[in-house]
Amino acid sequence: MNAADYYGLDELRRACAGFVQCCITVDTVCALLASAERYIQYKCTKSLVQKVLEFVDEHGNDVLNLGSFTLLPQHVVRLILARDELRADEFTKFQAALMWSKKYCDTNQNMSLKDVIGNFLEYIQFHKIPANVLMREVHPLGLVPYSIIMNALAYQADPASVDPGKLSPARIRRAGRSMSVQSSLDPYGSNTTLSSTGSSDGPSSDSRHN
Repeated sequence: MNAADYYGLDELRRACAGFVQCCITVDTVCALLASAERYIQYKCTKSLVQKVLEFVDEHGNDVLNLGSFTLLPQHVVRLILARDELRADEFTKFQAALMWSKKYCDTNQNMSLKDVIGNFLEYIQFHKIPANVLMREVHPLGLVPYSIIMNALAYQADPASVDPGKLSPARIRRAGRSMSVQSSLDPYGSNTTLSSTGSSDGPSSDSRHN
């Protein structure tokens, strides 16, 4: 597809794009995102990534529960969890972050699970997780700071009692700008990005990489 675009073979490019879009399913989205990393500098790949991310948005809970989700690079996981358009409940997002972090720690045994999952907590709106689930499933793990749990519970009891910035700090910071995540194959800060908008803006100041 990228070769067809490079050589101006528009009919072939459209045929390839149509075929690839037909291949976007719950079972293939993670593989497509991982593969796109190698070709993200090409315009066609950026367009494809946008289509894949839109599919992820529509099938959020199903995608986050995939075992292959744990194979995505950390910055891509962050990009997905940070998307306002993602249709997934917050507990499923937490479970996906936990699953990814455990997998990462399995291969990086010098890393603390609490430190690894800490990279994702700002993208989870814990106040939208039912109180009984927070106390039964999340708090006992000891991975989420007590202050976050308490703020979530306080908000559920009285929304006016908690500063919104303490509930979703990532959303406050992202207000008015799109989130762009640098490709893991472009570690030196060029304008090659895997972006939620399909743009080629540079990495945001709060991007982290493996």
